Amino acid sequence: MRKLWFAALIAAALAVVTIALPVIANENNATTAAKSHPARDTAASGVLPSHRAPKPKATHPATSSPTATTKPPSKKPTTQPKPPTTEPTSPTGPSVPTADEGDAGPAFAGPCSGVVIKPGDDAQSIVNAKPAGTTFCFAAGLHRISDTIRPKANMTLASAARAVLTGSVPLTGWTKSGSAWVVRGALPAAYGASGQCEDNVANICHLREQLFLDGTHLTRVGNTSKVAPGTFYADYGANAIYLGDDPTGHSVEMSKTSTAIESGSTGVEVRGLTIEHFASAPQAGALVSGPGWKVTANDVRWNHAVGVMLVKANKTEVEKNLIRNNGQLGLGQYSSADATVTRNVISSNNTDGFWIADWESGGIKSTRSSGTVSGNLIKANRGVGMWADVADDGRVISSNQIVGNAADGIRYEISRNGTIEKNTITNNGFGTGRGSGTSLWDGGGININTSSGVTVRGNVVKGNVNGIAIQSRTRGTGPWGTYLLRDISITGNTIEMTSGTQSTGIVKNTGAEVPAGEVVFSGNKYVLDALGAKRFSMFGSKLTSDGWQKAGLDLVGSFLAN
Repeated sequence: MRKLWFAALIAAALAVVTIALPVIANENNATTAAKSHPARDTAASGVLPSHRAPKPKATHPATSSPTATTKPPSKKPTTQPKPPTTEPTSPTGPSVPTADEGDAGPAFAGPCSGVVIKPGDDAQSIVNAKPAGTTFCFAAGLHRISDTIRPKANMTLASAARAVLTGSVPLTGWTKSGSAWVVRGALPAAYGASGQCEDNVANICHLREQLFLDGTHLTRVGNTSKVAPGTFYADYGANAIYLGDDPTGHSVEMSKTSTAIESGSTGVEVRGLTIEHFASAPQAGALVSGPGWKVTANDVRWNHAVGVMLVKANKTEVEKNLIRNNGQLGLGQYSSADATVTRNVISSNNTDGFWIADWESGGIKSTRSSGTVSGNLIKANRGVGMWADVADDGRVISSNQIVGNAADGIRYEISRNGTIEKNTITNNGFGTGRGSGTSLWDGGGININTSSGVTVRGNVVKGNVNGIAIQSRTRGTGPWGTYLLRDISITGNTIEMTSGTQSTGIVKNTGAEVPAGEVVFSGNKYVLDALGAKRFSMFGSKLTSDGWQKAGLDLVGSFLAN
């Protein structure tokens, strides 16, 4: 392996975007991008429209937990600061250890002492009969939840025995029908579609009643002719379900109850529960947290839409959970300030076919919120790993391992005041479905889209579809005015680009100009297949490492030919 270090130190110039570079924006790519990211605010979010709140009032956020305001982004200084003469160092603050599969879930729940709820009990009736502050201990076994549990303030719902809360019901009475088996009378009345599916022709991802054969998730198909082993078709008009496997001697269950636990009460703790098979609607959660909750050491899995949803859940803590194999999204956060999501394993979400490239599928999505996402393993989700979209303000994304997600590792979109640091981001963005691609318009390990006040530092970005993609688009207005790409700092990262069409750079739509000095690359280390490889891009022009620096970018960066 040949290793050559190529570094340039220029003390008289700041490593900034130089808009005077004589290149022309790639209008073809800009047009392509516009069809998947139109200039909109509310449509970009789509998180829990039934819970959508009015725009926040013009109150300035506290320093420790900023939230969206009507004030514009802070202005850049009118004079440029003195340029660095040495390579910046990575941040030195403490890191949160990253979780792995063995560090989360009910095994870490601890003991429970309180009112016992046994399998077969009506859990909601028992909870409703007790005063605020009561602790409930779910005994071992399967608890069928037919009515959503709505805890009062400071209640605890816990299990020291790995109790399972299920929203499914058994299906019996199957009869043979051609090559399939059919049961009738189990479905609700037909209902309207919501959300966006990867397959927008069949368009069936919104359907909530999911089937499980001996606990194994079955794939929904769009008509009886496609029913085969491992699949099922639900005909809502005829109230009939067709199964491709012989159910004789097997357990067949259907998700029915929409939500396991939901309340706007404060100070609730949910700990040590397995929550599965709930028929949550698109953008809705199986577990919906209110403010000041502690959601700890649970296993939230195989629910139709979102596993854990934070709605107006200020200062909620989500820690050491397994959040996996949910139909749309692992964790959502809407209108929730100063929440912390720490040391969870969020993996393999979007099992039910929601749009991978650009509609709230994957690991985590946050809207109009603030807080910290740190020390999590965000892995193998069919969508974006961690997505802050629409008026997130004061978001910290740190010390996570983000690996193998089908879209961007991290996407920071029409939001502001973000810090993305000390993450390891590998092998993301290789989805091949509708709207996916390999250009900087399609994203990368980190994608900063029309946001302001964002610092990206000390990350390892390796082997993704692209390195770091900076996008300036015409995206309309939000709580603090027009969404603009401003005040972006990319420093001290290691960015590896050695294969395919991988690149790092900046793209813009017509009308989304980027003034000089608003995007700074400085002190990054680039690992390339060759120093002459065109692994950089500036408004449509492909550049070598030398061209990158001649364009005024990363004058104190270093370049390694691997």
